[in-house]
Amino acid sequence: MSYPAAPLDPIVLSSQKQRVAYFYDSDVGNYAYGAGHPMKPHRIRMAHSLIMNYGLYKKMEIYRAKPATKQEMCQFHTDEYVDFLSRVTPDNMDMFAKEQVKFNVGDDCPVFDGLFEFCSISGGGSMEGAARLNRGKCDIAINWSGGLHHAKKSEASGFCYVNDIVLGILELLRYHPRVVYIDIDVHHGDGVEEAFYTTDRVMTCSFHKYGEYFPGTGELRDTGIGKGKNYAVNFPLRDGIDDVTYKSVFEPVITAIMEWYRPTAVVLQCGGDSLSGDRLGCFNLSMKGHANCVNFVKSFGLPTLVVGGGGYTMRNVARTWTYETGLLVGQFVGPEIPYNDYYEYYGPDYQLEVRPSNMQNANSKEYLDRIRTTVLENLSRTKFAPSVQMTDVPRDAPEEEPEEDTEESKEMRGGSQEAWDSHIQKDGELSDSEDEGEGGRRDIRSYKDDVGDTAMIDADEDEDDEDTPVESGKP
Repeated sequence: MSYPAAPLDPIVLSSQKQRVAYFYDSDVGNYAYGAGHPMKPHRIRMAHSLIMNYGLYKKMEIYRAKPATKQEMCQFHTDEYVDFLSRVTPDNMDMFAKEQVKFNVGDDCPVFDGLFEFCSISGGGSMEGAARLNRGKCDIAINWSGGLHHAKKSEASGFCYVNDIVLGILELLRYHPRVVYIDIDVHHGDGVEEAFYTTDRVMTCSFHKYGEYFPGTGELRDTGIGKGKNYAVNFPLRDGIDDVTYKSVFEPVITAIMEWYRPTAVVLQCGGDSLSGDRLGCFNLSMKGHANCVNFVKSFGLPTLVVGGGGYTMRNVARTWTYETGLLVGQFVGPEIPYNDYYEYYGPDYQLEVRPSNMQNANSKEYLDRIRTTVLENLSRTKFAPSVQMTDVPRDAPEEEPEEDTEESKEMRGGSQEAWDSHIQKDGELSDSEDEGEGGRRDIRSYKDDVGDTAMIDADEDEDDEDTPVESGKP
């Protein structure tokens, strides 16, 4: 027996005003895993074009993050793995045959032109988003080029090379005693869970397909070890789950986490492969069913880093991340698709909605009730939020002095921090974020220290590049 399909209740926007920082690098769409590979970074460019053409730029600040450095990647990944990623290219990959086997780089995770730069963009966006959240410069940070949750400490996996989520969480832990990670990708968030499996300072919560499905982890009984016991939450699901049944398990579990664990920051991975009709997925969520999760997490009003993830039907990923960006800035968008650089991808109806299919829901009420009961029982064993004794953050390597302010940038900033904070980036006016100074992602202080000082952000005059498609075929 399975739940009958039923319409989801209308999404209600929060009246709470939240400041949103949006990270995008126009270079990200230039990278390609290779012909026939399902992972296409071009989808991020498609989403950005929709976001801009709906006018959402008026409601948020737009930044271009500094790419993550090798040193920053090594806060989680091993030196030799990062060094390999920085050196291997399609031209010299034959020289790295042993390393490719060792680091699981090959078929699913191929060597492609600009591999390291792509990883740097993804990692930099999540780290800088976390840095701005830490400094109280925004309430929500968005990095759709992030969310690569399968990457391990010394191994690529599932189209992921550098785990930007772990890097972002490590940044948040400099200031926050407890962080919750929530994953709505159809695949288990194994790389993030593994990174924090033995600590109570990060609770990981993944809703995913389980059973003869990549990566094969995420069983209900996997709850953490040592100090991390009961701080890993896994909700294994079966094929065909729809909006109403997903909501019936997502909202009670997240509510319990917020009540018992009391996180001070949230990281939300919004993998689009849980949408109906995904090329690799097997769930039956509509755009609004997926977005309901984002809106629900937002309603708690905690500092939140929102990242992308999987999603292999490009037009639907772009639709959904655009709609969710709208919810995060407090604006409904749609139903018509506005004219944009990739308008032809959205035919024949040119509507924003991603609709569910009539596929069977293999998740019975009895099955979901049993899993939900067990998950809530495990959460109750955590009792109260763990206390954390914070210590000074180790000093980083010296950084280069920032460039001097130009008269033009001083004039744009209006002479005061308040004036700059109220400035919203215009269409095509992307800024190079410089959260590198006090309170930035390379700060040396703990969350207890004063974070009143802020770093300025210089406008990038060369960021008017037009988006150009990298593929001739339709998704």
